[in-house]
Amino acid sequence: MADTVLWDYWRSSASYRLRIALNLAGISYESRSVDLVAGDHRTADHLARNPQGLVPVLDIDGQRFTQSLACLTYLDATRGLGLRPQDPVARAHVEALAQSIAVDLHPVCNLSVARFGVSQSGGALDMAGWMHHFIGPGLQAFAALLERWEDAPFCTGASPGLADICLMPQLYNARRWEVDLAPFPRLLRIEQSCAAHPAFDAAHPDRHRPG
Repeated sequence: MADTVLWDYWRSSASYRLRIALNLAGISYESRSVDLVAGDHRTADHLARNPQGLVPVLDIDGQRFTQSLACLTYLDATRGLGLRPQDPVARAHVEALAQSIAVDLHPVCNLSVARFGVSQSGGALDMAGWMHHFIGPGLQAFAALLERWEDAPFCTGASPGLADICLMPQLYNARRWEVDLAPFPRLLRIEQSCAAHPAFDAAHPDRHRPG
């Protein structure tokens, strides 16, 4: 049994981020599925792991961590992944770029939030309409923030960083909900670079789909 355990769900954006980072760090881990559709996240066992009832949960180095950004910070600090610049100014801008997705866009596209919003819309919205309302403008804002950096294979340079780890799961969601990505040519080029990287490829949801 691996010393590192990742409690995740194959389609979870936050779990996808952690799989990418663990792969970048070369950490072998045991994946244990928490089926969000079946409601496994609401069981007593999972709530004991994470009182928020969310995934991922990461057991590593004798510690248990929740919240994907906190887990990424820990892996970056302990494994020297170089996900953030050392310069405080550049670091703040990189974190703002990543958080524009992980903190602002992703939560409103969480299925539990989206389903509640649609249910309260009185029939004015369906799930696709909800997702389109948020994902397109969210990616537009990300692309505008990205203009601070020169065009490169990855978001902020020649190697993958925190922003790429947050962007790729959101692009997966955009494609799932058939959001038009044609207005974002730079993001599509970055997507190609990430897709060709073994750490990203091995983390893709299709490789973790049950059955």
